[in-house]
Amino acid sequence: MKLSLFSFLLLSCSLSFAQLSVQNNAYIFVKNQYLYVTDDVNINDTDSKIYLRDEAQLLQGDGLTGNSGVGQLSVYQTGTANQWSYNYWCSPVGNNSAAFGNEPARVNLIDAATGIPTANDPLGLTSSTDALFTSSYDGSSSPLTISERWLWTFQTSTNYADWIYVGSSGAILPGLGFTMKGNGTNDTGSQRYDFRGKPNNGTITNNVVNGLNTLIGNPYPSALDAAAFIHDSDNQAAITGTLLYWEQDGSVNSHILQEYRGGYYAFTIDATGTVITDSPAEFMTYDEQDNTYPLSTPQDGVKSARRYIPIGQGFMIEGAAGTISAPAMVYTKNEHRAFAKVSDGNSYFFRNQNDNETQDDGGIQYQTNGLPIVPSDFKRFRINVDFAVNGTFFTKQLLLNFHDTATAGFDYGLELKGSSSSANDAYFSLGDVIYLAQAYPFETELSIPITLTIEAQQPLRFRIFDIQNFEETQSIYLHDTATNTYTDLRANDYELDIAPGLYTDRFEIVFATENTLDINHLDSENLSIKQLNKTQEVSVENPTGLDVQTISLYDVLGKQVVKQTYTTTHTQYTIPTTNLSNGVYVVHISTRTQNALKTQKIIIKH
Repeated sequence: MKLSLFSFLLLSCSLSFAQLSVQNNAYIFVKNQYLYVTDDVNINDTDSKIYLRDEAQLLQGDGLTGNSGVGQLSVYQTGTANQWSYNYWCSPVGNNSAAFGNEPARVNLIDAATGIPTANDPLGLTSSTDALFTSSYDGSSSPLTISERWLWTFQTSTNYADWIYVGSSGAILPGLGFTMKGNGTNDTGSQRYDFRGKPNNGTITNNVVNGLNTLIGNPYPSALDAAAFIHDSDNQAAITGTLLYWEQDGSVNSHILQEYRGGYYAFTIDATGTVITDSPAEFMTYDEQDNTYPLSTPQDGVKSARRYIPIGQGFMIEGAAGTISAPAMVYTKNEHRAFAKVSDGNSYFFRNQNDNETQDDGGIQYQTNGLPIVPSDFKRFRINVDFAVNGTFFTKQLLLNFHDTATAGFDYGLELKGSSSSANDAYFSLGDVIYLAQAYPFETELSIPITLTIEAQQPLRFRIFDIQNFEETQSIYLHDTATNTYTDLRANDYELDIAPGLYTDRFEIVFATENTLDINHLDSENLSIKQLNKTQEVSVENPTGLDVQTISLYDVLGKQVVKQTYTTTHTQYTIPTTNLSNGVYVVHISTRTQNALKTQKIIIKH
């Protein structure tokens, strides 16, 4: 059905149209439901309006015409009221004109929702005034005044100096995110904004560069399904699959960068949309070069995302392809859109406010502590590594997923790539890539190293929680290879005093001790495996003369691609990798007399 509206239409139930045209001074008012239009929306005249209220949303189909009109769609979203804290935004609307298609947004498209009753609107649900702007550091809530100092975008960079200032009138390309601070003095609380303009629609692309960040977000006046976005075939090769949400401590009453306390919550989700993998924001302080430092009092973020990304939410992504001169593209599409409401617990807008949330997320269930429950065929636990440097305390949280579909390579949607900018840190690694979360097929013979960087002598503690779907009798050990001690973290924390240094192979998670394994795992002190990409060969150092019998290489599908058998013992073995494709492989070593075994991932790059 094509609808041309010359008067007004109030919708309290969901309706669908092939095309929608609103003309003259007519308007559509949608409350707590969705409006679906297969093709284009034309809000034709200056006084033509579409109002989305009480979490109402506009969804559109696969039409190619593009929206148009000098009228406006109006949709609310609330951010933090705190004038010292950033929200990351992405506008659901752009400049309104008669041209077909999306247009850049501007921050001055935001209005203040006044709630002033009129004869035609006795509840004040459609009234608004233009937001005001100031060059001073602080905004205000009444009248709504936004400080222009904090309006920035962030494109394909890991350097703070590359933030790009846009102010109130600078053009923000569709799909790009921007930063904005709140407008009040309270630590918590919310500020309502009225986004008005031409609704974004269709496929939107933004540039990404391998290894660099870009601030994007949900560009539509509807929720965005993170699972559909992350696992879109056009995106899987372009981004790492990790979404980074900024969270900031609003109790710090300062605009000085070096006094900020904040960090990024990391999120990904599997292709089925049922397994969320996440890591809380680790709050840090910053210097002028964007270096991070731990806080004197430990503090982690308390917010967590849901599957569905709400209207207006911005977030960072890291590119997995592209260069500055030839960037790759990340896509948001109408097929990623969904009707999901924050009030139902299906989505969550990151702001510094304690909201009451329900615990239903399109089939995902949550524990009482807010952590997601994985399906019964998955296993999971989290590792907290507690640091204490000169009275400074903080925790780094890591996560391990286990499932039969996990591979030896990068498991997109189940693993979180991270970065290490702290002098004291804990992470998983594969080659030169850092991970906050990894995935494996579960075997009791697994050995999972944890890398530590330690700046100064300090006490250190390992502990685990959020243990899901493990048998009660299955131990989870922290193996300290330096002392050859095994601590069952299900029963006890592991504590020690540690010297400065980089520890790549001292600590590992295992599920059986040497005495209980059917086979013996060799310490990496006895066997060292390295992929030498310059000479295109695998090197195995055997300084203690273990009687190596076979060295095999397996690809990520588990197929054996190389097998070498030895009848004599050597201190070094080399296997050419010239004929193997770029990618992740597993090296598997066995011996004769000890029936010992060692496995390790390598990355081959030509």
